Parts: sequence; structure tokens; C-alpha cells
Amino acid sequence: MNLLAWREKHIKEKHFILFISLLVGLFTAAAALILKWIIHSVQNLLTDDLHINEANYLYLIYPIIGILLSGLFVKYIVKDDISHGVTKILYAISQRKSRIKPHNTWSSIIASSITIGFGGSVGAEAPIVLTGSAIGSNLGRFFKMEQKTLMLLVGCGAAGAIAGIFKAPIAGLIFTIEVLMLDLTMTSVLPLLITSVTAATVSYIFTGTSAMFEFTQKEVFTISRIPFVLMLGVLCGLISLYFTRGTRWIEGIFRKIKNYWGKFVFGGITLSLLIFILPPLYGEGYETISMLLSGNVEQLTAGSFFYPIRGEFWGFLLFLGLIVLLKQFATAATNAGGGCGGIFAPALYLGCILGFGFAGVMNHFSFGSHLPQENFALMGMAGMMAGVMHAPLTGVFLIAELTGGYDLFLPLMIVSISAYITIIAFEPHSIYAMRLAQKGELLTHHKDKAVLTLLHLESVIEKDFEVVYPEMTLGDVVKTIATCGRNAFPVVDQNGVLKGIVLLDNIRNIMFRPELYNRFIVRKFMVSPPAKININMPMEKIMGIFDDTKAWNLPVVDNDGKYCGFVSKSRIFNAYREVLLDHFSEE
Repeated sequence: MNLLAWREKHIKEKHFILFISLLVGLFTAAAALILKWIIHSVQNLLTDDLHINEANYLYLIYPIIGILLSGLFVKYIVKDDISHGVTKILYAISQRKSRIKPHNTWSSIIASSITIGFGGSVGAEAPIVLTGSAIGSNLGRFFKMEQKTLMLLVGCGAAGAIAGIFKAPIAGLIFTIEVLMLDLTMTSVLPLLITSVTAATVSYIFTGTSAMFEFTQKEVFTISRIPFVLMLGVLCGLISLYFTRGTRWIEGIFRKIKNYWGKFVFGGITLSLLIFILPPLYGEGYETISMLLSGNVEQLTAGSFFYPIRGEFWGFLLFLGLIVLLKQFATAATNAGGGCGGIFAPALYLGCILGFGFAGVMNHFSFGSHLPQENFALMGMAGMMAGVMHAPLTGVFLIAELTGGYDLFLPLMIVSISAYITIIAFEPHSIYAMRLAQKGELLTHHKDKAVLTLLHLESVIEKDFEVVYPEMTLGDVVKTIATCGRNAFPVVDQNGVLKGIVLLDNIRNIMFRPELYNRFIVRKFMVSPPAKININMPMEKIMGIFDDTKAWNLPVVDNDGKYCGFVSKSRIFNAYREVLLDHFSEE
């Protein structure tokens, strides 16, 4: 505490935030390097001796072991849900005052490295983003930072994680703005930049300055290819829709299986069979991306039943098509069966295969001039990122930084925008945000909706209303009115269930006539409220009910109908102004 007191006395808040953002960058880069090292070590240990020209039956075993070990680690050691990492960050920002549990600074690293190292068909990015955000959140809590600063530090952690694992500082910054919905203001841009640049620099020091994927542009992009780029963008948008809705559908099937071991068996068998038939589904898939970008496609079918037909166009096209169609099944089975991973790498993986295959088909049928497949593989990666994550700018800058393909900025932007426009016509929210959006718990760039999302009903409920009962007489109610300054009185039964309300205006004409005090009981003159507010309703829906009913005060009940208090429109407006000043004002 002496350290905190000294800091408050000698270091200005805005300067100290920059120092913490530097620490977040260092720690998130270290976490990213550790995660990548463990994954690659496990993968190399397990797969170095596998056969190239025949089936490898170990593919039937490795993935099952991976999700079993990961699932047991989460179930018995972590004892908390750590899946859907980015969704958990969005939930923490909007519903938990940007507080992320301390175990998230390490638990996702262990679980995801086991899952992916043993072949789980997911990515390490979502777990490391959750880890980075947890580092930012817990560092902020350690130094007693306020909620607005905690939100910024959570964003810094996410930006640092992307910058560290991909060596892509600009993409890290833009990811935070597009996906985590943090507004870019003068007070937030500098900490985000410091964290991103710090994390990327640390990665450069330990892994070299070369881009993550080696890419050489063999042909200069020409304007005549723009129609094909647009077609690829639309295709990426449609496949993104297929991936998003398919993943949600498969997860729904697993949710119906209530038994943990039942989910594990179903997920493990599904995953191992898919990897056995299509070995490129093993792990993150970055080796496949490297092969396609370098034009070395001969080894892509290695270890599979498709290896003998690797040189045949239709056989190879069928192989790629099956991967595109079944990747979501492998990804969903990995996570639902007990593994831990994200959809960041699967989106890049699918985009690369889709772009490469699209150009190959166009060339085979001689549609237009020859299309460089490696270039279109790169564009496909950007398109799928834009579609699945609803983040076109992140797709453009991430692919450019990952590969050094800065000369393709124009086609990358075209394919990203066309993919994004295509998917939002069918799906307004990304795969990360849709779960929260359905519950009204998603923070967005729409300021009014963002403020309402940050508001919690518990903070505006008024509980100083006097309760009356159905069998009370008018005289009893008059005595209650004399001791209370309210003009509405909730009527509840013996179990606390709300039955109606008594409005002062409705009994004003009889309340001053003593001869009627014993003739009327509450049941006779109570009325139904215009609407009831459920304690779990999102604030945006509550405001919609106020607008529909034109009411200024409405009762709040729980799921069993029991009375909890009243909420007033004026109280919400006051709280709205406070949140607006606290979270969205420039400093």
C-alpha cells in the first residue's frame, strides 16, 4: 500500500497508465512466446516420425488424448469455463466492469497448448488474447485503477497478444477497436500503441524480424483482376456465414449432451476421424498455409488417402473442398469435447485454402487471365477474417503484416470489404459477439447502446416502496400512505409474488372518507401495472418497454414473479449521464 500511495503522490494517472501499458506489452509477449513454444514442441515430438505416403493411425489417438488432458485440467484444476476467449472478454467489459479472473492469466495457455499440440483443430490466438486481457485487467486491479482504465488495459492486453503472437502491432491495435468495440480516443490510442509495439518488439528480439509466413509476390496486381477479387470476397462472405452458423449449430448439438464424458467421447471420435481422413486439419494449420503461399502443394495430401491423386486437378480440388466443408466440424468438436482454442487460425486457414482453390478453378477453366494462386490465397485469408470476425480492417492489416504482402493492399481491402458486406446482410454480429448480442450484453460502438449495456438494473432499482397486501383494508392503506412519500404501492401475496399496484391517484377520491375504510380492500382497487420488468432484462429492452408503455415507473420482479422493487425512467437517465461521463468523455 505504501507503493500505491507513493505512486498517487508522485506520478500522474495518465503517465502511470502508459507505464502499465508497457508492462502489459512485456507480459503478453512473454505469454505468446511461451504458448507458441509449447505448441510447436509438442507437435514436433508427436508428428516428426509420421509417414508421408500412407495413413497414420496415430491421428486417431493424439487428438483424443489432447482434449482429454485439456478437459480434465479445466474440470478438476481450473474449475471454470475458459472456452470462447474473446466472448469472455466482451462479457467482462460489458457486464463485469472489465474484471477478468486471475487464473485466466495462465489457464488458457496450458489448456490450449495441450489441445493444439495434440492436434486439436483450433487456434491459439483466442486463448492468448484472453490471457493478455486478463494480464491487463489484473495489473490494473493490482494498482487500484478505476473501471474506465481497466477497460482500456483489457484492450491493451488483447492488442499486445495479437501483436506478440503475430508480430503485427497495427493489427493488434485495430483488432481491439473492431472486435472488442473500444472507442479510439486520444486517451486510449497511446497506451494501445505502446502495448502493441512493445509486444511486437519482444517477439522480434526472440524470433527474428522476418514475417510469420514467407510470401513473395510473383505477379503485380492488375486492375483487370478486380472482378475476380470481388467474386472471391463474396465467396468468403458466404463461407464465413456457413462457418459461423454451422459452428453455432454444432455447439447446440453438444449442449444437448448433458453428460461431460458423453461430450468428450462424441467430440473426440469426431475430431480423430476427421483428422485421420484429412490430416491438414491437425492443429492450427499454419503449415498448410505456408505450403500454399509458397506454392509447395505436393505435400499437402501427405499421410492421407488422397496422397496418390495429389497431381490430379479434380482429386486435389475434392480434397480442398472437403477441408472447407468439414473444418468447422473439427473446430467445434475440439472445443465442445473438452479442448480449448479459438477460431482465429481456422479463419485464416480456410481463407487460404478458399483463395488458392478459387484461383485454381478460374485458371483451370481459363476464365480471364492467369490468376496467381498464392496472391489469391492471401486475399482469401483477409476475406475470411473480415467475414468470420466482422473485422475488415483487422483482416487487411493482419495479412499484410503476417506475410509482408503490402503491395496487395488494394485487393486485400476489396476482398475484405466485399466479404464483410456479404455476411452482414445475413448475420449482423460476429461469431464472437452473437451469443452476447442475443442476451443484450454486447458493448458496441453505438454510444447510446454501449451506455445502456454498461448500466445494470441492480444499480437503479428503488426499494423504498411500502408493500401492501391484497386483504388489507382502505384504512390500512391510508395509514401506510401517511408514513410514505411515494404515490405507488406494490401489492404482494404471502410469498412475495407481485399481484398488482395501488396508485395514489386512483384512490384519492375515497381515501378521505373514513366511513369507507372498512368497506374496501386492496384487492378491489388495485390495478395491473402497464408492464413488469424482469430482473435479468438488458437495459436496452427495458428502455424499449418504457417507450412502449409511456410509463415513468415500473415494478421489477424475479423469474418467479416475486417483487424486487421499482425502476424509474428518470433514475435510468441519471445513471446514463453518469456512465456517459465516466466511460466516454475525453480527458
